[in-house]
Amino acid sequence: MRDDAETVPGGALGGDAAWRTITLVVMGLLGAAVLVALIVTLGIANRQRDRALQAQAHSYDVMILARTVSGTIARAEASLGRYVISGKTEQELGQIYVDQWRLAGTQLGRLEQLTQPTGEQSARVAQLRNAYMQRGEELSLTALSTTYGKNSQALARYYKARQSPTLTAIDRSLDDIISGERALLDARTADAMRTVSRSSRIAGVLAVFGVLIVLGALVLGWFTLQAVGERALARAEADAERERAEELAAAVAQATDELRLQEAKLRQIQKMEAVGQLTGGIAHDFNNMLAVVLGGLELAKRAVTGDPAAVARHLDNAADGANRAAALTRRLLAFSREESLKPEPIRPGQLVSGMSELLDRTLGDAVTVTTRDTAPAWHVRADRVQLENAVLNLAVNARDAMNGRGDLLIATGAATLAEHQVDHCAAGDYLTIAVTDTGTGMTPDVVERVYEPFFTTKEAGKGTGLGLSQIFALVRQLDGSIAIDTAPGRGTTVTLYLPRDTAVETPAAAALVEIAPVAPVPHDLVVLVVEDDPRVLAATMGALEELGHHGIACDAPAKAAGLLADRPDVDLIISDVLMPGQTGPEMIAALGPRYPHIAVLFVTGFAGEANAAEFGDHHLLRKPFTLTGLERAIGAAMARERPAPPQQIAAE
Repeated sequence: MRDDAETVPGGALGGDAAWRTITLVVMGLLGAAVLVALIVTLGIANRQRDRALQAQAHSYDVMILARTVSGTIARAEASLGRYVISGKTEQELGQIYVDQWRLAGTQLGRLEQLTQPTGEQSARVAQLRNAYMQRGEELSLTALSTTYGKNSQALARYYKARQSPTLTAIDRSLDDIISGERALLDARTADAMRTVSRSSRIAGVLAVFGVLIVLGALVLGWFTLQAVGERALARAEADAERERAEELAAAVAQATDELRLQEAKLRQIQKMEAVGQLTGGIAHDFNNMLAVVLGGLELAKRAVTGDPAAVARHLDNAADGANRAAALTRRLLAFSREESLKPEPIRPGQLVSGMSELLDRTLGDAVTVTTRDTAPAWHVRADRVQLENAVLNLAVNARDAMNGRGDLLIATGAATLAEHQVDHCAAGDYLTIAVTDTGTGMTPDVVERVYEPFFTTKEAGKGTGLGLSQIFALVRQLDGSIAIDTAPGRGTTVTLYLPRDTAVETPAAAALVEIAPVAPVPHDLVVLVVEDDPRVLAATMGALEELGHHGIACDAPAKAAGLLADRPDVDLIISDVLMPGQTGPEMIAALGPRYPHIAVLFVTGFAGEANAAEFGDHHLLRKPFTLTGLERAIGAAMARERPAPPQQIAAE
C-alpha cells in the first residue's frame, strides 16, 4: 500500500514537471519569436531612418549645388561686366568670365546627375540647361564685341543682356529646383516618420506580448528566470534606446551644421548680389558722365580751327559732365560716411531763403515754389554745402514726382521730441525742413526702398538713385532723422529733423559764424607741388602758371626735402594726401620744424584713409578743382599766420 501511495504522488509530480517543462519551452519559443520580431522591427526602423538621412543629404546636395550654380553664374556675369567696362584693357577679366562660365556648366552637369532619378527635378534642370545655353550665347556676343574692340556695341549688349528673359528664366529655374527638392525632402521625411511610427507601435505590441509571457512564467513559479529575463530585457532596451538617442543626436547635429553652412553660403551670395548691384549702378552713371566729357572734348578738338563758338559749347558740355562726375563722387563719399564734413552753425530758414534763386532756376517756371519759416532763432550744426544739396535733391525729386508742374512748399520749423518719438532721435529740440509736393505720392513698397542706394523710380538716365541715400547718410551723421508722409494720389511730405545747436544762442554769437571773406591772393609765388600722378602734376603746374605763379614739380614726397634745400625761396607747398611710401601729412610733419615759414595746402580726392586731425590747421582742397577754387585755396593758405622767412628775420 505504501508503494502504491508513493507511486501516485511521484507520478503526479512527474507529470506536473513535464507540463511545466513543456510550458517553459513554449514560452521560450514564444519569447524567442517576440525577440526576433523586435529585432526585425528595429532593423526596419533603422533602415528607414538611414534611407531618410540619405534622402535628406541628397536633397541638401541638390540645394547647395543649385545655390552654387547661381553664385558661379553671378560671378561670371560680374567678371564680364568689369571686362566690358575696362574695354579690353583687362584681358584677365575676360578669362575669369570664361572660367567661371565653364565652371557653372560643370556644376550644372553635376546637378543633372544628382536629379536624374527624379523625373520632375530632371525636367527642371533640363530647363535650366536650356536657359544657361541661351544666356551663354548672349554673353558670348558681348565678350566677343569687347575682345574685338567694339566697346559701344559691347556695352549696349551687356545692358540689354541684364534685361534678358533668360536671366529671369535661370533664377526661376533655380528657385523651382530648390522648392521642388524641399518638397521631395518633406515628403520623404514624412514617409520615414510614418514608417518609424508604425514600427514603434509594432514594437510596443510585441513588448506587451513579451510582458504577458514573463507574467506567465511568474505564474509557473519561474521567479528566478523571470528576474534574469527582465534584467536582460531591461538592459537590452536601455542599450537600444541609448544608441537610438545617440544616433538621433548625431543626426540632428549633422543637420544643424549643414543648415548653418547653407545659411552662411546664402548670406555670401546675397552680399555678392548687393556688391554687383552697387558696382553696376556706379559704372552706369560714370560711363554716362565720361561719355559726355569724352564726346565734348572730341567735338571741341575737331572744331578748334573752324568754329570757336562750337569749341566753347563743347568744352562747356565736357565741363558739365566732369562736374556731374565729381558731384556723384561726393555723394558716394557722403553716403559711405567717408567724406569729411565742414560743420558750422546754420539757420535753416536763412539757408532756404538764400537758395530761392537756385531753386527757381533748377525747377523751372512750371513749378511754384513757396517758402515758409516758422522756426525760432535756433541753429543746426551741419555742412552748409551738403545741407543745401539735401534741400535741392528733395526739391528736384518733388518736381519729378509732379511731372515738372505743380506747387512746392519748403517749410522750416521747430519741434521738441520725446525719446524715439521720430525713429531713433533722442529727446530734445529739433529744427525741421519739410518739403511738400502735389505729386503722385508713393506706395508703401516704394517707401520701404527709397533709402536704398541706386534705387530710383525715374526713367533710365534721369536719376542715379543716390539722392535720398545721400540725405539719409547726412542726417544720420548729424544724429537726426527723416520722416516721409505720403500716399498715392495726395503728394508727399519729406521732413528732416536736425538737432538744435545750443552753442549758438544769441545774435552776437551767431554773427561770429558768418562766412569769412575770401583772403586776397598774392601773385608771383614760388610753389612746390608734390604729386605722384604725373598727369595731375602737369595739370597743377599749368594751373599755377596760368595764375601767375612759379611751380616746382616734385613727383615723390621723398624728394621734397632736397628741393626745399636747393630753393630757399619757396613760399607754398601744395601736396597730395595719399601717396606711395609717405602720405602728405607725414611729409609735412617731417618738414614742418625746419620750414615753419612755408605755407601748406593739401589737395586730395579722397580723405577717407587719413585722420582729419593729421591736417592740423592747414587748408584742404578737394579734387577735382577749378582755377578759381585753386586761387581761393592758395589765398586762404597764404593768409594763415606763420613765422617770418629766415631771410626776412636776418634783414630785420
